[in-house]
Amino acid sequence: MTNRDILESIADSRFRRLCEQVVAGMGRLGVPGVAVGVLHEDKEYIAGLGVTSVEHPLSVTEDTLFQIGSITKTFTATAIMRLVEMGRLQLDAPLRIYLPDLCLADETVAARVTLRHILTHTGGWQGDYYYEFGQGDDALAKLVAKMAELPQLAPLGTVWSYSNSGFYLAGRVIEVATGKSYDAALKELVLEPLGLKMSFLFAQDVITYRFAVGHEVLDKQPRVARPWGVPRAIAPVGGIICTIKDLLRYARFHMGDGTASDGTRLTSPESLALMQTPLYPASGAEMIGLSWFITTADSHKVIRHGGGTNGQAAELKMVPADKFAVAVLANSDTGPGLCSEVSKAALKHYLDLALPEAVPLDLPEERLIPYVGRYAAAVITCEISLRDGGLVLQVTYTYQSGPDKRDAPPPQSLPPLRIALYDEDKIIVLDDPMKDARGEFLRDSDGRITRLRFRLRVLARQG
Repeated sequence: MTNRDILESIADSRFRRLCEQVVAGMGRLGVPGVAVGVLHEDKEYIAGLGVTSVEHPLSVTEDTLFQIGSITKTFTATAIMRLVEMGRLQLDAPLRIYLPDLCLADETVAARVTLRHILTHTGGWQGDYYYEFGQGDDALAKLVAKMAELPQLAPLGTVWSYSNSGFYLAGRVIEVATGKSYDAALKELVLEPLGLKMSFLFAQDVITYRFAVGHEVLDKQPRVARPWGVPRAIAPVGGIICTIKDLLRYARFHMGDGTASDGTRLTSPESLALMQTPLYPASGAEMIGLSWFITTADSHKVIRHGGGTNGQAAELKMVPADKFAVAVLANSDTGPGLCSEVSKAALKHYLDLALPEAVPLDLPEERLIPYVGRYAAAVITCEISLRDGGLVLQVTYTYQSGPDKRDAPPPQSLPPLRIALYDEDKIIVLDDPMKDARGEFLRDSDGRITRLRFRLRVLARQG
């Protein structure tokens, strides 16, 4: 079936309008395939649009498997909360109780860091670290042993910056607490009890089903991104591959009272509530709970997490008070923008909710000059310059080098993007494929701009 045929077959007018917006965004951003799902008033609306791969195209269906990337972190946190309730872990105990050999660049941090720091991204060390440690059961342990190489960038618990590397520790703690590999423990603690039968961690489990292939887009032309999947050690951070139906089933659980669909109690309502409680300021208007991002739309609490892998993107948003969820899965590196705009549109279509707007300010050049400069972190560099009276952002991605690095090229650099301030020290991107992405400048005690928080990471000003 073509996308037009699929749209014409959708009976629900609101869902059809949402899918029309998906198709328009796919064309604008060069996204080959999308799965979208909405849970509203206890009914599910699901559609597959486009194709799984431009090289060997199959239609995307409601049963197509996509990589959900960092949404996996919320699964890891869910497993930890189950273990906390079992008395096998404590959120505020030093990790060295479970990992006595833990070694980090800062010994005082290694001695004091807790699961609460990890799940709220406030450990303070370099957050991006993507090395290959093989497919053995010891892959995650090997990675954690190498984390002593990551520089400590901020004191423990003082600066929020998205930390993939922190969730390696979370996954390793799960392994120690259960005596099983992360994947085996996650299956036992989360996937099987929730009936997520189409959720996997290994390519060998996926290959017998229909699955989406990632793409990178050059001049609006998608091409297959390789390699497919993530190394085994990265599983706690972004390893889950699932269908849109399973992701909505997972959302039902997190908007419930801690019981699975068959009535089995997995967690207390209090544990789920804590995961969704704002604990620390994150980026922009968002707060962070225990792995979930939290904001409000017209006084309604909105819970979300996104994800991205090599050429794939995902977004899950929930409004627990309304038992509403929207999930979007896309197989393109331009997918994050599409996932974000479609999920926001769904909040408007179904609940008439609008997330806080960011209205660009019209400022004179002299107000913009202080923000010009180069800002860098482990895997991303941002150059901000003045052009035609406004600010322009150039984003460049890099990867670490080393003998254990996976044989994968860094993501392509993006074209220059116009940005504008919408509040004091806060910026919004005006152009695709990052349209509406936000960032903020951080100042030291003397009022000097020393950092930029963008793409959830904190980048240090250079020079």
